[in-house]
Amino acid sequence: MSRPNSRRTGASRRSLYGLLTASVISVAGTRVSAIALPWFVLTTTGSAAQTGLVVLFELTPYVLVKALGGPLIDRRGPRVVSLTADVASAVVAGCIPLLYATGQLTLPMLLVLVALLGCARGPGDAAKSALVPAVADAADLPLERVTGLEGTANRTASIVAPGLAGVLIAAIGPASAVLADALSFAVAAVLIGATAPRHTPPHEEVSEAAYLHRLRQGWDFLRREPLLRAAMAMVAVTNWLDAAYSTVLLPVWVRDHGFGPELIGLLGSTFGLTATVGSLLATAWSARLPRRLTYLVGFTLCGAPRFVALAMGAPVAVLVGVGVVGGFGAGFINPVLGAIMLERIPRHLVGRVGSLSDAVCWVGIPLGGVSAGAAIALVGLAPALAVAGGLYFVTTLLPGLRPEWRAMDRRGVSGPSREPELAPTGPGTAAAAPPPPA
Repeated sequence: MSRPNSRRTGASRRSLYGLLTASVISVAGTRVSAIALPWFVLTTTGSAAQTGLVVLFELTPYVLVKALGGPLIDRRGPRVVSLTADVASAVVAGCIPLLYATGQLTLPMLLVLVALLGCARGPGDAAKSALVPAVADAADLPLERVTGLEGTANRTASIVAPGLAGVLIAAIGPASAVLADALSFAVAAVLIGATAPRHTPPHEEVSEAAYLHRLRQGWDFLRREPLLRAAMAMVAVTNWLDAAYSTVLLPVWVRDHGFGPELIGLLGSTFGLTATVGSLLATAWSARLPRRLTYLVGFTLCGAPRFVALAMGAPVAVLVGVGVVGGFGAGFINPVLGAIMLERIPRHLVGRVGSLSDAVCWVGIPLGGVSAGAAIALVGLAPALAVAGGLYFVTTLLPGLRPEWRAMDRRGVSGPSREPELAPTGPGTAAAAPPPPA
């Protein structure tokens, strides 16, 4: 009697372990690339504007393809889309160190490659998020527990990856360090292909509806969710500011103060370490935490203080201390926001709604580096940091001021078992989804 249950439990948990391991590996590789590529462009061209341009070329197609890929995920299944996108990403990312080693990597060619990488990464990341409900069902765990574990896995990768990036950049150069990103995509593809639940599309929602109709259904659902729209607006702004910080403002500050990429790695690893602790605590306490207060405090701690510390020219010890506190607060954000999203989105709409909302949340990220470079040229580094910190602080006050945020503390609003009928047409807006940690 116990043996079939044991086998069933092992098989069900295998998909959870596979998703978490793939998340750790792919996030770690992406974090290495996110440090290596901006540092490579900044140190070879000396231009903050060109550094921001690389980010623009990668993340603009990322956002667009991610927004349009939801119906494809619902039809083909998140497992197939994730696997295919990871294989394509591995090939494109691998071309960067190969061309650099042979002396053929120019800035225009790099822009083309990062644009192709963005096109592949967009649907791949959305598909991994869309796997969470099926994995939660297979593992017989609450959505909050699985989203919390996934957030913890991502934070764990963020502990190691920045330090690894510093070591790799020093040892083999920033362009060659992108090889770690290519390898991470390849490993993630193998893990998802071997462990992720297979997809059975609902015939009435997928096989009979046209692509544009399915895409419109995602927008129509988001139009009816004021809490998700408010969260989307907040995350879109903070993602824009986080992108400005990580891709241009911090690297320029580090270079101008005579430090190397090792300091970027130290700050990132410190932030990631305490974020993992926070994420673990959020996962363990998810059923008892007041969601709105947790979300507000977490964002307040992890956002504006980083910008203010740099603007004031704080010593490294203070920057590390700010990272310790900020990382701890950041760990509580994604478990709360992810659970709210997956509670409210009907199961058959997870792919299209998740892709649309993710893309809207990321809409400002491609402009983060460009706007930071322009701000530095216009007013200087310290004033640009101060203005960004002020915007971050104002944005993160919204959950405590707007009435729609009260719905955040009401649990189980419209989970997978309660799938409302959707109007086939009508104008809509988008909602927030948990972004990859900045």
